[in-house]
Amino acid sequence: MMEGKKVIFVEDSPTMRRIIMNSLKKIGIEDVTEAENGVDALDKMGDASWDMVITDWNMPEMNGEELVRELRGKDQYKDMPILMITTRGMQDDVMTAIKMGVNGYVVKPFTPEILKKKIGEIFTS
Repeated sequence: MMEGKKVIFVEDSPTMRRIIMNSLKKIGIEDVTEAENGVDALDKMGDASWDMVITDWNMPEMNGEELVRELRGKDQYKDMPILMITTRGMQDDVMTAIKMGVNGYVVKPFTPEILKKKIGEIFTS
């Protein structure tokens, strides 16, 4: 299910990027690109096709919310799965994220199992 998926993840913390990268590899996702913020992500995405974006919410330059809105405004990315990973676990935040157009929501700290479950739900829905 996860094999062969091309994923970009956006996270400003180098430590968190390492954790996410390790978690993705553990669950069988090998084709992974990392970006530091929304601007960096859009840059790296270019016109390539991606299976999924995993993004943090709070980041400098362009945060997760701005990135999601930007992606949802582009034809080629309007239906692409977006998973948000964030420390913001309040119900209001989750509702805001869903209204923005994210497909799933993971609250930090998380385990590879949680990530696998969420990504699995997104790809089978």
